[in-house]
Amino acid sequence: MILFLSIIILLLLIVISFQYREKKEHNASIYYTSQKLQSIIAEQSGEKILNMTTNKELQLLFNDINRLLDHNQKIIATHRKIENSTKKMLANISHDIKTPLTVVLGYTEMLQLNTAISEEEQQRLLSGVHSKSLEVLQLIHQFFDLAKIEAGDSNYPITRINVNEICRKNILSFYDIVTARGIDMQIDIPESTVFALGNEEALDRILNNLLSNAITYGAEGKVIGLAIGYDDMTISIDIWDRGKGIDEHHRDHVFERMYTLEDSRNKSFQGSGLGLTITKRLVEVLGGSIHLSSIPYEKTVFSVSLKRITYMG
Repeated sequence: MILFLSIIILLLLIVISFQYREKKEHNASIYYTSQKLQSIIAEQSGEKILNMTTNKELQLLFNDINRLLDHNQKIIATHRKIENSTKKMLANISHDIKTPLTVVLGYTEMLQLNTAISEEEQQRLLSGVHSKSLEVLQLIHQFFDLAKIEAGDSNYPITRINVNEICRKNILSFYDIVTARGIDMQIDIPESTVFALGNEEALDRILNNLLSNAITYGAEGKVIGLAIGYDDMTISIDIWDRGKGIDEHHRDHVFERMYTLEDSRNKSFQGSGLGLTITKRLVEVLGGSIHLSSIPYEKTVFSVSLKRITYMG
């Protein structure tokens, strides 16, 4: 009997000893985790919690914590990217607004101080004031339009749209400008009508931006084009030119907010940096995608893809 009790007591002591060591290990793991999390949060580092325990429940907890830390790092990286983009955007907008306003102030000072100025010169200066004021107004409109689109505050109901008709309408709106600049226009619109899932107003603006871009920056090539292609699932609209194109280094960034090329301050080359961003956001609103390919002085293509709807009837 005494031997049996001694064995029971020994077993209990072993169990208690094991539980004590396990509890001590758990406490050490929890303390380590707490200290490590405080350090990671304070330093905003990308470190992870080391999984040193044999307890399956704690292992699952540490794995979940590490997944949460990964998610948090992605959020921080996205926030920093947006913050840097916003700072750059505000700096560029400030510059782009300041430049025409400085010209406007210069013109108005000339009109105020020079009383002997001729009527013809007055009209020239007033025309300059009007032109620069419109430039500032357009930039402000672009900025707020982009803000509304990115906030999901724009109203573009998605319906079935006639892609052929919308493309023809937009091409015709640029006919006089293209003709006046001696640019040839090559149009490839299929005879059969194709329909897409989209919004006519949004697609009008997309095409207007891309055609304006092709005419302004691809005029050296003396030819721009629009081509519609399709398969059973998608419709592609290509706007292309044979101008100076976009270097490979810049192609992945041209759709970023306020991204400008090296000579972006030269308005005859790049512009404010909002047009292509708005274009991309509008394409995304329509559930489509936009891609750029460019071989300088050979072919630069902006290709918009939308979901095709097969018209029955």
